[in-house]
Amino acid sequence: MLGLEGYGPLLLQGARLTVYVGVSSMAIAIFLGLIGMLCKLSASPVVRFFADIYTTVIRGIPELVLILLVYYGLPTLIQDITAALGYPVDISLNPFAAGVLTIGFIYGAFSTEVFRGAYLAVPRGQVEAARACGMSGPLTFRRILLPQMMRFALPGLGNVWMVLIKATALISVIQLPELMRSADIAAKNTRKPFTFFLAASLIYLGITIISNIVQQWAEKRAERGIRRA
Repeated sequence: MLGLEGYGPLLLQGARLTVYVGVSSMAIAIFLGLIGMLCKLSASPVVRFFADIYTTVIRGIPELVLILLVYYGLPTLIQDITAALGYPVDISLNPFAAGVLTIGFIYGAFSTEVFRGAYLAVPRGQVEAARACGMSGPLTFRRILLPQMMRFALPGLGNVWMVLIKATALISVIQLPELMRSADIAAKNTRKPFTFFLAASLIYLGITIISNIVQQWAEKRAERGIRRA
């Protein structure tokens, strides 16, 4: 595997970058998911409206289109606007930052729905009991709601991660040397596309298998002390 006509290390470097992109994007997705959940459960109809727009629009547009729109379209739009105002600028985005932010933003919409369902699964009586004990809203959320929400959200977040890590292959179109881009370079240079794309697919499979093992461990750990009816 490491041989591959000298391109094995290149694939491993690409795999490492893929994991970095995936972990960074997932962190952003979780953060946006929590913010989106609070917005969707807000008492303000305006806040709920914009949260619904976010989850509906982002989940309805293909990831590849959004990546191209952010990396190529956004700088061009800014340059056109500044040029029209008489202050021309030259803007180029970092592929890693653009890829991570875009994927994180996309899967933040999916995480929003995961957290919303997890929030609604927590028994309301526990929240009422916490408030009866004098806990403030933020304290109730941090000590009562969030720990239990994470237990309910883990399966959904695991699925989001599985889809997200495969979606990182799409950022190869913006020239980031992650796994898919590295496999494409090796395939073109050796004229052996089947060999290198198969190797890339096996690496992706390995990442998802390891992720599944970690997810199962995390779910079992979260279920400790839970009495089943």
